[in-house]
Amino acid sequence: MQLLPGFSKNIIQWYHLNKRDLPWRNTNDPYKIWVSEIILQQTRVLQGLPYYERFIATFPSVHDLAKAPIDQVLRLWQGLGYYSRARNMHVAAQYVSLELHGHFPSNFDSLLKMKGVGRYTAAAIASFAYKEKVAVVDGNVQRVLSRIFGISEDISLPKTQKTFEVLAQKHISDAHPDQFNQAIMEFGATYCMPHNPECNACIFKIACFAHNHTMVDKLPVKARKTKVKNRFIHYIVFQYGNQLAMKQRNEKDIWNGLFDFYLIESENEMQEFELNEHMKIFNVIEKPPYKVSNTFRHLLSHQRLHVKFYHYLVNEKQKIEGLGLNFYSLEETEKLPKPVLLANYLIEQNFI
Repeated sequence: MQLLPGFSKNIIQWYHLNKRDLPWRNTNDPYKIWVSEIILQQTRVLQGLPYYERFIATFPSVHDLAKAPIDQVLRLWQGLGYYSRARNMHVAAQYVSLELHGHFPSNFDSLLKMKGVGRYTAAAIASFAYKEKVAVVDGNVQRVLSRIFGISEDISLPKTQKTFEVLAQKHISDAHPDQFNQAIMEFGATYCMPHNPECNACIFKIACFAHNHTMVDKLPVKARKTKVKNRFIHYIVFQYGNQLAMKQRNEKDIWNGLFDFYLIESENEMQEFELNEHMKIFNVIEKPPYKVSNTFRHLLSHQRLHVKFYHYLVNEKQKIEGLGLNFYSLEETEKLPKPVLLANYLIEQNFI
């Protein structure tokens, strides 16, 4: 792959003129940089920024995060999705706090030993915190490099990932690897975007392969597309006075570790008579629900959820608790970590 003379110098200069002022760019604290990088995985900057600020305010150090109950961590993460990131972060914080006595790993290879830290995240922390000369390659970087250098291989293949890493490593600045990495990611996020990129204002317009060959909308290439699965979920909301029945999800599925209501899943929309029959089978209640919600549609990366809530008022707890549920006061319910879909429903119903 040919080198592009001046690429590193030009993109760093562009970065200084165009960069967004973000708090994790004003520190070399590896803990704060690590928190920002984990939050920004699968999350846009504007969405992630308030979470980052709350996270650092609540857990100012890796020791604070390590000592926190996982439910508190998940509650603070609520709404960001991909909750395995929060669970992995908690495990990694305990590793740094207890096994490394609070000394954050200080190079790319040692950072990879942290739970939930892959090659991209390790490179980001190593370069931003320690100025190690190791190139980052995320989706933004792939898009910039594929368009400028005309890389048409499928970006979902491991060998293509290696191609990007080698190319980025060839161009990374010797003196300012941290600024180079920030610059190329910022360029992809704000100029060389997936749709409607700023080609006319692009500093690489003359050299860009995609621009010169009318292939901007064709690069990068991703042949394998994620198949989206439809799931029909029916939540049974049991209310006893001012208490709601909930359970913690522990199965290997979405929202692991979060709290939700009793759940029935079906292959399609469930009819009312099917619900009544189901409730009779479990010997819970025979009366029709007090309230039935509209169907909420919630899109995850690989699943499309069709969710409906059926609200029952109950006169005794014992049978309900026999289903593996516990009753929580409305104040306790508000503090429990739960999927944002359920949180929104509770707010809508004036429960929290």
